[in-house]
Amino acid sequence: MGTVAVIGETVRVAAFGLAGALVRPAEDAEAVREAWRTLETHVAVVILTPRAAEALGDAVAGAATGGPLTVVMPD
Repeated sequence: MGTVAVIGETVRVAAFGLAGALVRPAEDAEAVREAWRTLETHVAVVILTPRAAEALGDAVAGAATGGPLTVVMPD
């Protein structure tokens, strides 16, 4: 069974930890990219804030070809 990870601004992702998600707070683009690069292999789903998705750009599209399922929160 895979893990759910959430990447983005602390105020938007912190509560996901209460549901058992792996929370990776990231306040700027470099922190987002570092959180993405260091995801554990057992992560099956990644939820991104809109700002985190923007910071990752094409890296998210690449996830569709073998990486974790990636979704973006609505604004």
